Amino acid sequence: MANPKRKWSKARTGMRRSQWKLSAPNLVECPQCHSLKMPHRVCKDCGHYVVDGKAKEIIKIED
Repeated sequence: MANPKRKWSKARTGMRRSQWKLSAPNLVECPQCHSLKMPHRVCKDCGHYVVDGKAKEIIKIED
């Protein structure tokens, strides 16, 4: 099994770990109810999904 030849410094380890960050989700407005949703997903509030420029009801949402 291969082993490292030298010890990595704390600065080098920190530089590598500085890339471990989360990005905020990209949200778009639902064309039907104007609430924020993830792109290419069915809206959780109204149950619509845009197909070919037209919003179609995919999930029936009851109040």
